Amino acid sequence: MRARRQPGQLSDTPNGRDSRRRHWLPYVLILPAVVAELIIHVVPIVLGVWTSMTQLTQLHIRDWTNAPVIWFDNYRHGLDPAGAIGSALGDTVLRTLAFTVLVVALSWIIGMLAAYVLNTRVRGARGFRLLFLVPFAVPTFASVLAWSFMFSRDQGAVNHVLVDQFGLLDERPFWLIGDNAFWAMVVVAVWRLWPFAFLMLLAALQGVPGELDDAAAVDGASRWRTFRSITLPAIRPVNAVVILIMGLWSFNEFSVPYVLFGPRPPESATLLAALIYEHSFVHFGMGLGAAMNVLVLMFLLGVSLLFLRLFVPHGRRHA
Repeated sequence: MRARRQPGQLSDTPNGRDSRRRHWLPYVLILPAVVAELIIHVVPIVLGVWTSMTQLTQLHIRDWTNAPVIWFDNYRHGLDPAGAIGSALGDTVLRTLAFTVLVVALSWIIGMLAAYVLNTRVRGARGFRLLFLVPFAVPTFASVLAWSFMFSRDQGAVNHVLVDQFGLLDERPFWLIGDNAFWAMVVVAVWRLWPFAFLMLLAALQGVPGELDDAAAVDGASRWRTFRSITLPAIRPVNAVVILIMGLWSFNEFSVPYVLFGPRPPESATLLAALIYEHSFVHFGMGLGAAMNVLVLMFLLGVSLLFLRLFVPHGRRHA
């Protein structure tokens, strides 16, 4: 007698074999992506965590798997505010947070203003959209190098405009040294980042129905009241994601200060990524640099989860 098929068991008929194929097909299709994710992200993270618990220096770089294991000593040195490393790390974190807030805020304001203006019927809007995307399309090295020449003290375009053309300053300041280096770095970072905010926010504004603005105008609402009460709530999910992405990019910024100042930027322009680079590849403290990277990863992961929970609306939950 034929054995009775258990409930839920696929039969051996052609239809049953097709069902088994359909059951495994999604897993087969995503397997290459899973393998790539493991190789590109998961494995380096695991190796980074392991490296952070070793005393990996130039003495052990040829045989890095046998570097002395010191467990959490790197974290203790990095988090000790009384030590030189911990004190420098704390100051750099505060400076990086200030840099991130300024760059994200200014980039969002400029990007939102440009997107709001070009979302209306303005003559030559297509040309302006293309022009506004130029800073985002130009390679980082080329654009930052051009800014370094413009910030030159004697022949730079910045001092020429501020001093010679408008007379806003009495003397030509040094923009790439001292405390001015921080503000020069902020200007370059904003110039590179705001087109991204413009592009994403413009796409979000174009998805807002125009009937809402017309109805608000009929009710007598001002343009500012309409923007604050209707437009901003309508684009809130996109807005939150844009701010989060720009915040992560700015907090991990390395290319702008490295090209602008070199491998050792001034103290006022030393961000967290530059400090980690210095400990890892200038002083050859790879273990300490890996520990700092792990701390940054944990901090950004926590901030991102909190930000998404507070500002990104969740989908509807069905009973």
